[in-house]
Amino acid sequence: MSELSFEQMLEESFKTIRNGEVVEGTVISVKEDEIVLNINYKADGIITRSEYTNVPNADLTTMVSIGDKMQVKVMKVNDGEGQVLLSYKKLAAEKGNKRLEDAYNNKEVLKATVAQVLDGGLSVVVDETRVFIPASLVSDTYEKNLEKYAGQEIEFVISEFNPKRRRIIGDRKQLLLARKAELQRELFERISVGMTIEGTVKNVTDFGAFIDLGGADGLLHISEMSWGRVESPKKVFKVGDTVKAFIKDISGDKVALSLKFPEANPWTNAAEKYAIGTIVEGKVARMTDFGAFVELESGVDALLHVSQISKEHVEKPSDVLKVGQVIKAKIVDFNETDKKISLSMKALETPAEETAPAEE
Repeated sequence: MSELSFEQMLEESFKTIRNGEVVEGTVISVKEDEIVLNINYKADGIITRSEYTNVPNADLTTMVSIGDKMQVKVMKVNDGEGQVLLSYKKLAAEKGNKRLEDAYNNKEVLKATVAQVLDGGLSVVVDETRVFIPASLVSDTYEKNLEKYAGQEIEFVISEFNPKRRRIIGDRKQLLLARKAELQRELFERISVGMTIEGTVKNVTDFGAFIDLGGADGLLHISEMSWGRVESPKKVFKVGDTVKAFIKDISGDKVALSLKFPEANPWTNAAEKYAIGTIVEGKVARMTDFGAFVELESGVDALLHVSQISKEHVEKPSDVLKVGQVIKAKIVDFNETDKKISLSMKALETPAEETAPAEE
């Protein structure tokens, strides 16, 4: 029996490895762009920057330390220079694929930081595996600019898993819709007509404002914004304003709001304040050819007919009055049912002195 030489014994003391095999090693050297591992083989293993991370120009010395242990995949047993080429990234990606496959099958909610904002959506990385979230699945509303998501940690589910085609799709939209549905259910369980509720202005249009109630939007129509006349909702509200209103009506998932609180109704004691014969002061709000509408207080307008402006003939109100002018007049008619009040400036004019008869 022949004895083995020292070199042969040393050779046999090392394990054999094959391409594609997973091995464990210990970091014995780290450079900015390269990691050297002792893998208990006759040659050390090398991990290049591109085989460790997807982060471009990463400094590996800030990511790995001497003495760290890691599992890697053998890419090439001999690179031509007697070194073993290894990949940490590929093994991690394979583990990541398995992790994402399980998440897809179990409908698990995942959390990851947005690594890149692309033209068509967002890219996130889960265990070194990229997941693409199309723009249409980023939010439950149209997002014109996705840049705000850069570096943000977001939640999503895997809606399509096909690693062979490199197609792993994430979906954030369905989570938002599910949460919104739950919030909506909770909201409608606790609200009722007549209840006062607080919300945030979400959008303002020419006909009203949409108020986010936390689960559903309520419409505050222009006609319900004040007991007085509102020219434009955009002059009263802006997005982000906090509004406290009461629920006027609930129809299915639609909520109608109002700021015309009954206790603030100016017509409640109008019969007493604006009794016939009372002299009042008001501001000309708007004019027509037949008369001027005078605001006596917010929510109470009165008509000053052209024939009641002066004892002298007035062709049209704008000949003697202007919008914003404050006038005094006497109330000559009050109709509480129709909420109509008629004024007369003519009634306040001093009667002309009668001409005394000549002495004979």
